[in-house]
Amino acid sequence: MQWLRDMWTREGPGIPKDAPKRTGLALFAEILIREWWEMVKLNILFILAGLFVVTLPAALAAMAWVSVALVEDRNTYLLREFTEAFLRYFWRATAWGLALCGALAIGLYAIVTYAAGARDNLLLSAPLTIALVATAFIAVLACHLIVLLVMRDLPALKLLRLAALASVIRPLPALAALAFAASLWLAHILFYPVSAFMPATFNFSLGMFAVAFGVHRAAVTVLHLPNATRPHREPHRRDAS
Repeated sequence: MQWLRDMWTREGPGIPKDAPKRTGLALFAEILIREWWEMVKLNILFILAGLFVVTLPAALAAMAWVSVALVEDRNTYLLREFTEAFLRYFWRATAWGLALCGALAIGLYAIVTYAAGARDNLLLSAPLTIALVATAFIAVLACHLIVLLVMRDLPALKLLRLAALASVIRPLPALAALAFAASLWLAHILFYPVSAFMPATFNFSLGMFAVAFGVHRAAVTVLHLPNATRPHREPHRRDAS
């Protein structure tokens, strides 16, 4: 059974030392080609870990941890690192998952409500637009937050602030990643039943990898801002002589 254990615990392939460094879509394709089998296994782990529904946020965080490692070309021992990340981020990911799902639910409800009313009253187009923009921003914020969550241990308010800042600085890559993830599910629906294997093999892991790849640069940028991750301290005041 050695081969079965090695399939889940051995290191993934790395990048040759003298290979030219790629960027953008070329780098995305290079990592995808090199790590496709790891992503298939990661997809299976996510499905198994998320079977109880309440464990979905923690499973997403664990998948984000592995995806960031793939983006940064770090050695990954898939089963061990997924399990450790699942346990490490369980409570924080669950709390953030509930909060973000609630915010998205409110945004989607507002969109549906205002869209129905805007058919008869054009004045409702303004709040409909605001609801659309706000919901899109929450989705982008969620992408940055989950990646920042697994990249650095930060207090909740500071994590939220940095995620919001990253969402303002570079929203388009996150939107593109979300559109790519949505296209995977659209392809699954359009080509069903031929595409019935897609969710079980790569839809979840590839979607999360796209998100991690898209927001990684913004996450690194905000983490390297002066005093971004340092605790705030009041300036020392000398007593008047």
